[in-house]
Amino acid sequence: MSTDFTLVPVVDEGLGNSTYLLDVGQGRALVLDPERDLRQVRAEAERRNLRIAYAVETHLHADFISGAHELAAVDGAVVLAPDVGPRGFEVTALADGDTVDLGAFTLEALFTPGHSPEHLSYLLRAGDRLLGVFTGGSLMVGTAGRTDLVSPDRTVPLARAQYRSLQKLMELPDGTPVWPTHGAGSFCSSTLTGERVSTIGRERATNPLLQVAGEDEFVAALLGSLGTFPDYFLRLGEINHKGPAVLGATPTLPTLTAGDVRDLIADGAQVVDTREATDYAAGHLPGALSITLRPVFATWFGWLVDPNRPVVIVRAADQDPDDIAWETAKVGFDSLAGELDGGMFAWPDDEVATVALLDADHLAATDPVTVLDVRQRGEFTTGHLPGALHIELGALSRHLNQVPGRPVVVMCGHGERAMGAASILEQAGHRDVRVLDGCPADYARAVGQSLQVDK
Repeated sequence: MSTDFTLVPVVDEGLGNSTYLLDVGQGRALVLDPERDLRQVRAEAERRNLRIAYAVETHLHADFISGAHELAAVDGAVVLAPDVGPRGFEVTALADGDTVDLGAFTLEALFTPGHSPEHLSYLLRAGDRLLGVFTGGSLMVGTAGRTDLVSPDRTVPLARAQYRSLQKLMELPDGTPVWPTHGAGSFCSSTLTGERVSTIGRERATNPLLQVAGEDEFVAALLGSLGTFPDYFLRLGEINHKGPAVLGATPTLPTLTAGDVRDLIADGAQVVDTREATDYAAGHLPGALSITLRPVFATWFGWLVDPNRPVVIVRAADQDPDDIAWETAKVGFDSLAGELDGGMFAWPDDEVATVALLDADHLAATDPVTVLDVRQRGEFTTGHLPGALHIELGALSRHLNQVPGRPVVVMCGHGERAMGAASILEQAGHRDVRVLDGCPADYARAVGQSLQVDK
């Protein structure tokens, strides 16, 4: 990355995305692919005495609510975005070859469909110098954006378009910096890698999807690498197209008495417990869904929580309610019913449910059970207990009939997803559920087995 201009990546480790803040001169900044939680982006701009003058989007995002509309309404930013027809808010629509004069820089739109039909990459220039390319969800480090987020009938055509888009990007000089939006941890990515920025030359030499013999082989490789993705991806694009509600400030999380919570539950509300798995295990509201507040909280909240029912939060005293409100707003939950005032201390002890959270050695000493592994398919195939039942956490609610009624041990990579699965099983009436405090390898060691690897 050149040292004669200021480009700051603001990384959301949970969603696996990078928002870019660029100083374009005269006290102005450009923000590319902003998320709805703008606290960190605004802090970076304020630290540099910059006003956010432009909000740029590479595509209609499916994995988060965009912050572009918020920046336009609150900060007065000009929104630059691909032309997808009339939106619910003012946008300067760009097409292939369009340029925007930013003063010291020029932004040039490059049509790179594939991850989405309208996807644009942006070349950043300073005079005749090419400084780099923002590739959004097209070319990523070691991979490319998935093409199955629009509709099943468009997955293959978009994969073919993705191949051609990558070939177009390969026409850029080898030294061109590549600044993708999606990266490690993003479900929009077809594979995982820890790097977030690259160069055209490096990708040309090392990206597996650029080593294929041709378009057909590329399509097979890309589609063969795709795992599942959260259901909410299928509805956020339209919200971003129409224009999400402008929040203006942190959404409120009203306090609720135990009586209020009982009334809400009776009217169909759902309870989400954001505390650590150990705290949930020791005592929780019966039927509460366990989703630990951690970097991937927003993804699992959007995946597991019903958007059509009120949500009551139970949190730990040291968990910031603002963080919870923004994380949920990022995936389309603009307003929550509130939180239990005082947390679990406000709930009667005789109305508290528990779940067994045991280490591998203690679990191994219990009676034979059904082992349920709720990790993603790619994790499961790299090593699992022989005979383990595999149902991904995101699909568990739809496949409860596959889980036997006898005692169940639930496992994942660390314990948080397993506790989420245990809470879903509890809601479905399972009463003898045990959660592994650890990973499958720990349990395999304790029971004297080797992990099975699927070819």
